Amino acid sequence: MNRRRGERFREYLSGALWVWPSVAVVLAIALGSGLSRVTISESSRFHWLVFQGTADDARTLLIGIAGTTITVIALMLGLTVVALQLSSTQYSPRIVRNFLRDRPNQVVLSVFVATFAYSAAGLYTVGVYEGDRSAGFPRAAVSGAIALLFLTLGALVYEVHHISHAMQVDEIMRQIEQHTVAVIDARLPGGDDDGGASPSAGAVAVPAPKSGYLQTLYPESAVRYAETHSVHVLYTRRVGQHIVAGAPLAWVWTGTDTSVDSERCTGPVAECVRIGFERTMEQDAAFGLRQLVDIAAKALSPAVNDPYTAVQAIDHLSTVLAALAPHPLGPAVIRPSAAASVTIPARDFASYLDLACGQIRRFGASEPTIAQALIEMLTTATNALAADADGRRASIGNELDLVLADAQRCIAQRADLTPVQHDGSALRALLANRR
Repeated sequence: MNRRRGERFREYLSGALWVWPSVAVVLAIALGSGLSRVTISESSRFHWLVFQGTADDARTLLIGIAGTTITVIALMLGLTVVALQLSSTQYSPRIVRNFLRDRPNQVVLSVFVATFAYSAAGLYTVGVYEGDRSAGFPRAAVSGAIALLFLTLGALVYEVHHISHAMQVDEIMRQIEQHTVAVIDARLPGGDDDGGASPSAGAVAVPAPKSGYLQTLYPESAVRYAETHSVHVLYTRRVGQHIVAGAPLAWVWTGTDTSVDSERCTGPVAECVRIGFERTMEQDAAFGLRQLVDIAAKALSPAVNDPYTAVQAIDHLSTVLAALAPHPLGPAVIRPSAAASVTIPARDFASYLDLACGQIRRFGASEPTIAQALIEMLTTATNALAADADGRRASIGNELDLVLADAQRCIAQRADLTPVQHDGSALRALLANRR
């Protein structure tokens, strides 16, 4: 439970724009408070570092820095909103959360907010009364405001550079690919070919505590409960799927005539999952494929008509499928004892393959370059398969049949269709040789 709450908290903080700026404000005020206590005498060799003006000059400087920083913050937020709007409408609304979680944007905003907070708080330490030009003010702290001003200038230049690159479709797809492959390598559970046991007639349903998307599933407490009470647990939803409050989240039953205590099993089984209002990439590799497919589908729409961007998306999908090809997929079955098991549903290779190919194949059926790119992606996945993966090769063969059938039906010119058929024949030969 503590682990699940900790992960929920970390996932929320990573996408919250207010967290880093809030920390930066506290640190800036603490820094200003510390520098306010620093006194450097005129005889010191470091005296040139401190502010040399009067208290009036210092107050004017701090007011100017605070006003300038507010303008810069407004500019940065405007750039971010434009980036979010363009990316959402042109590529996919599901990539907006990637911008919100972008760490450089959070750091730059923190620098701006820290500079403003530092300068505004410094006005209380520069005591100017009725134009009295007193020398008794924290000069080192005012010098710190000047240093933060230059840091803000550098952060602004960097932000313009970063956001212009972050809006490029190549960078967006590269980030999605990297995050998806990382999930596959580190967090995607290993599958079990037999799929686990099926619920018996006396199985008890554990209801979902609320509606939303299943974001993570860590079965430790369910495994302990299953082992202790010799029961079987079968979750009904895989990570990434939507569930409605009160619908069966899991089925629990015994292998004997013993009945299951529905009240006692609800807590251990339900606390293994985290349900939220949106899908996340923590354990959901299919969500990464979904984003890449969305970009390709948008590019193939009549309003955009950009097949090259779709081909680029297919290239990134090839990398993801190559990572999935040798990975154990399908339902994960944990058997702590002969009389107990916990089954976690998950996509098999054929499901991932259909997700990566299906919509792109249908939307781009009349474009030869799309068909050729899909065949190249299937070839890459074939080369990544293990020698004994006959079932996955059959799935690739089935998908190849669909690509060629759609191409033959929709591509009007024979000269355009011939290269597609040639690539398809080469893949068929490769699949036959690997058997």
